[in-house]
Amino acid sequence: MAVAAERGALVDAVLERFFSLAKKRAAPLGAPYEHLWGLLERNTQGGKRFRPRMVMAAYAGLGGDDMDAAACVGASFELLHTALIVHDDVIDRDFVRRGIPNISGTYRDHAVDRGASVDIAEHRGVSAAVIAGDLALFNAYRLIDRSGVIGPVRERLIDILDEAMFASAAGELIDVDFSISRETPRVDDVLTMERLKTAVYSFETPLQAGAVLAGAGEATVATLGEFGREIGIAYQIVDDVLGVFGEEEATGKTTIGDLREGKRTVMIAYACSTPAWSRLCELIGDPELTGEQAIEARLLLVECGAKAFAEKTARAYAERAIAHLGEPHIPDELRAELHPVAETVLNRVR
Repeated sequence: MAVAAERGALVDAVLERFFSLAKKRAAPLGAPYEHLWGLLERNTQGGKRFRPRMVMAAYAGLGGDDMDAAACVGASFELLHTALIVHDDVIDRDFVRRGIPNISGTYRDHAVDRGASVDIAEHRGVSAAVIAGDLALFNAYRLIDRSGVIGPVRERLIDILDEAMFASAAGELIDVDFSISRETPRVDDVLTMERLKTAVYSFETPLQAGAVLAGAGEATVATLGEFGREIGIAYQIVDDVLGVFGEEEATGKTTIGDLREGKRTVMIAYACSTPAWSRLCELIGDPELTGEQAIEARLLLVECGAKAFAEKTARAYAERAIAHLGEPHIPDELRAELHPVAETVLNRVR
């Protein structure tokens, strides 16, 4: 825990310096622009720092000793994460995150307070969020340069970050298409979406970036990508289960939101193939779903085996991830760094 805290502090320091300089640069261009940068900074705070953790775990496990450089690369993935969730909230028309107004919500509420209609206020909110997300996305690449890495390693890191963004955009588009389709996607389709939208930028590419920064060989980089893919999918499956069955105090989000949204998950994809779907389809996706109806939906998801199927699938992916760490070119130090990651996922479904 102490090591994780020290690494997290290094990433925090990189982001603090970045935003401090950005706000100073924005100040001459007007208080509103400086304020936007302040809100964007707030959106990077309070997270799990999972992506920087993957970068630094791979780097340290492969013998890297310049943790300041690794922190910069890790911070670039954290800023990419910020960009993606800001834009994701726009796509989902969400105005709240972690129980408080997000960037869209802050600008919307301010406009309402000034007398704007709800439609105009919401347009102002999402417009500001698009701008903020664009700033975070572009500067994620700039943070790679602040690591001080040059030459072929820098080019490789840029390519890896590009792959993270490229795949996530594809996954987001699939998810958008799911939301307007009258048909519930198959389990395999959901797994593909979750890998592209989340696993690639959250696990696969951060681990590979840490390995490249440490000077690892191609076999090691490839294996870390495979480990990241499997554990990333497992993590997202579990996250979706907890989005319906978790404790709100622990997850930080309501357990009725995904049901009201009709979020397409492995659990829901499985449920649609069971007799319970005749009733569940009337509940899932109802924006006015009541607390009692949510309880009924959860009960049906348990009774039809959807919850158990999702948990079993997550365990299978996590176990395959652990198997990749048994490859002979993975050093013991790296296994020691990554086994706890897999165990964390497994413990969430036990």
